[in-house]
Amino acid sequence: MAEIKWNEFLIPYSQAVDELKIKFRNLRKEFLEKNEHSPIEFVTGRVKTVDSIKEKMRRRFITTDLLEQDMQDIAGIRIQCQFVEDIYEVAKLLHIREDMRVIEERDYIANSKPSGYRSYHVVIEYPIQTAHGQINILAEIQIRTLAMNFWSTIEHSLNYKYQGDFPEEINERLKRAAEASFMLDEEMSKIREEIQDAQKYFTDRKRDLNNPTEHNK
Repeated sequence: MAEIKWNEFLIPYSQAVDELKIKFRNLRKEFLEKNEHSPIEFVTGRVKTVDSIKEKMRRRFITTDLLEQDMQDIAGIRIQCQFVEDIYEVAKLLHIREDMRVIEERDYIANSKPSGYRSYHVVIEYPIQTAHGQINILAEIQIRTLAMNFWSTIEHSLNYKYQGDFPEEINERLKRAAEASFMLDEEMSKIREEIQDAQKYFTDRKRDLNNPTEHNK
């Protein structure tokens, strides 16, 4: 690949993020419309900045001609879930979809990183329709609980300050926080049915209050 025209290069990745966010948010809406528990709570997405791409290329020794296949997270989607069980349910849903193909998975929940990081990463191949035909790009989907996401956000912020070289005290506190976060997820899983029943009751009650005529039929 010659000198990259970054604005042009990133267009399909931006399109992929926009499309995937809509699709996963609609999937959540479909569950809720059927009055079922949705394994998806929040969906966000982003395209890596040019500076971030260049930095990773230097760090990983990725050449421009291999960029599209070697950097799997230029397009990134983050799906947040209420329960750990929901994470694996979302992963199953990705496998049965016909509009994307799962090509790689990394389970950092069952096998957390030494830092304490937990998340489930799925790399997909996603078709994009362009003015010149279809192209397939790679996108990374990170699936995690709300607690995992909170820890990861804090760790990411600290990483900017310390450039990955955390003081020992901070490092140990982050590890303890990661374990505490996972213990919270485990406790929530143990009372998952109670929580879901309460949420369903709240939703039904809210619907009745908003539609008193329908309720009195």
